[in-house]
Amino acid sequence: MTTGAFMNDKDTNKYESNTTGSSPETGASNKVVPAHFLFPFILVTSLFALWGFANDITNPLVKAFKDIFQIDNAQSSWVQMAFYGGYFSMAIPAALVLRFLSYKWGIVIGLLLYAGGALLFIPASLYMQFNMFLIALYILTFGLAFLETAANPYILSMGPPETATQRLNLAQAFNPIGSLTGMLVAATFILPNLTTEDFRNDEMTKHPEYAEMLPAERDGLLNDSLRAFSENSVEEFQKMQMADLATVRMPYVVIALVVLAVLVMFLVTKMPNTGDSANKIQLGALMKKLCSFRYIGGVIAQAFYVGAQIMCWTFIIHYGVTLCGLTAASAQQHNIMAMVFFIFGRFTCTFLMRFINPSLLMAVMATSASVLVYFALTLQNMTGLYCLIAASGCMSLCFPTIYGIALDGLTPEDAKMGSAGLIMAIVGGAIMPGLQGTLIDAKGGSWIENLVAPLQNALIPGGDPTGSSFVLPFMCLILVALYALANIRRGPATA
Repeated sequence: MTTGAFMNDKDTNKYESNTTGSSPETGASNKVVPAHFLFPFILVTSLFALWGFANDITNPLVKAFKDIFQIDNAQSSWVQMAFYGGYFSMAIPAALVLRFLSYKWGIVIGLLLYAGGALLFIPASLYMQFNMFLIALYILTFGLAFLETAANPYILSMGPPETATQRLNLAQAFNPIGSLTGMLVAATFILPNLTTEDFRNDEMTKHPEYAEMLPAERDGLLNDSLRAFSENSVEEFQKMQMADLATVRMPYVVIALVVLAVLVMFLVTKMPNTGDSANKIQLGALMKKLCSFRYIGGVIAQAFYVGAQIMCWTFIIHYGVTLCGLTAASAQQHNIMAMVFFIFGRFTCTFLMRFINPSLLMAVMATSASVLVYFALTLQNMTGLYCLIAASGCMSLCFPTIYGIALDGLTPEDAKMGSAGLIMAIVGGAIMPGLQGTLIDAKGGSWIENLVAPLQNALIPGGDPTGSSFVLPFMCLILVALYALANIRRGPATA
């Protein structure tokens, strides 16, 4: 499949003459990453791991903050609203800045904002304010919006258009490695060391009869005990909060230092200029290109895909705790297993794209993911949990493949603006978890409960709200599969 983030011959020759002095035509036409782009490709690819880390060390905070601040599921999902809302707010400003600056300087700005937001966890934890954590995450993702808006089309442009989608999938394959690192940090250094988790374990020891109860019933009693403790022993609970927030803070301080180190690497490295900023953007012509099913459908599909992914990775912990009787730390271990499947799936799909049309492959994998999520919401047990884990492997290729399909036919400069819409679509990760949290709380009367209730009742009448809430990612993945199927018929775009 061709894709539109093209690098013209003038740009290639300019970079070649400034670096290796070799001809850009020599054996590079069919390579995924031509030799003269190899080091810049590696450096930019490191960014995919960095924002993957931020994504997946943040997901467990939804459950952690729910206990630390004694808020409900809908309120705790504001963590995701702040995190993915930052993408939505900054995507277009980032694209406009990239019109005047190179990809490199857009990346530098993104790294500065990333580090700044992570360091704001220090005052947020000291003042013990949930809203300050939301602000810190919001600013942090301003940086991620710059990084993703710049890095995705930059990677597409580092080589021949025929291998652009495969190249982006290769770079994106390192994103879940960062995600896995974030999950491991959460599972090793955050969740097991929370005093709220110790409180739950102590309650289990005091009440051996809890072991005989259904997981959902037991989890409700433990939540009630923690809430009563927070109300009756205010000073002791505040000490618990202070200790837990210090535990949450430390990984963000460390990643801020890592991000600043990467920033220095970009500042001292000469990066290729694969765009042509001398050509002014033709807004009318660009809007004509973007007003197509391929692009608009891609933005919509991306929003639903990101929503499905974040819902599955956020509430898999709730699923494990509530329906399978696992501890939060143990449930996070299963989330890590899901990320391992995701990594394996992404490398495997990148290889398969050498032989299979990307749209066809995505249609098969998105359909498979929806079937697995269907089993998770209907079974509501350990088998269902394993289905959620397997679904991650099937979802692995969707984000970069939607990106490549939607930007097919655009020039490098047009791709900067087109990229903004696809990054804004990440807002699906802000909206959808909140809706799923509302379904889990199941207070009745909300529009989302009324909307999905007929489907929930048809699939699993009387099911536990936590398991039944996975009807949302199920529906989202079906829509992603339909977008992929539609683009099989349409074929590649013409520039």
